[in-house]
Amino acid sequence: KTMAFQPRVIKQNRGSSGEGIWIIKLKSGNYCKNYGDRSCSDDEVLELMEACDNHAETHTVREFLEFCVNGRNAKSGTWTTVGTGKYLEGGKEAGGQLVDQRFCPRIVEGELRYNLVMDQLVGIIHKKPKEGGISAVGGTGSIYTYYGPEEPKFQTLTDKFLKEDLEKVMPALGLAEEPIPLWWTTDFILASPEGTPAEEEKWIVGEFNCSCVGISKCLAAYCKEDTPTASVDDITAEDMKEAQGYGDLMGTKALGILDKAKGK
Repeated sequence: KTMAFQPRVIKQNRGSSGEGIWIIKLKSGNYCKNYGDRSCSDDEVLELMEACDNHAETHTVREFLEFCVNGRNAKSGTWTTVGTGKYLEGGKEAGGQLVDQRFCPRIVEGELRYNLVMDQLVGIIHKKPKEGGISAVGGTGSIYTYYGPEEPKFQTLTDKFLKEDLEKVMPALGLAEEPIPLWWTTDFILASPEGTPAEEEKWIVGEFNCSCVGISKCLAAYCKEDTPTASVDDITAEDMKEAQGYGDLMGTKALGILDKAKGK
């Protein structure tokens, strides 16, 4: 039903590199006017783009579902992704889940990643996809622009998130008794029409990250295909100083959590 209504983002619950995150559109463009008016048939054709490298594939609904559940086989067709599918393998306990989200077309303008140490915002990153791409995952040619936590152009979003919404996050996830993660991020995508005044803009949370979150100031030490010998020595002194500041703050916050747990 969701696919028949509007373009979607279907993402697996595992990993952090964009593998298994698919931006999906109907090749025919035959979307229904109201949600629930119809459902996609098994033989409808989907156009897919994967977030890890922005490569495109075309499959039927039946092939896509088969790949998600059982991976590569005769029924799922031929796939060029580096992934193996089987996104539900192991069940919920093993992280076998899929998330179905609406697609926000203004993602091509980039997304905002808010880096937080518990409840303290320490930086904002504007992540713009490579021209022609949709994903701003690192290593795909995306452009990163760094801002401080008090950047004026994002003040409306920052104030609303920190002063109104932040305290609602953990209860909304059924974790009201748990502390906010020590080092985590929130990715925002602009959902308002172009021309909307900044104070009226609506931003959608694309995802929260709190498992294996990297420190972007240390990206220079990231070994990948075009930088196979990268090391910590490649991080500039300025970026290292900022990264050390994040680490020191994390340590302070962590001690606070432990002290609270001990009843001090």
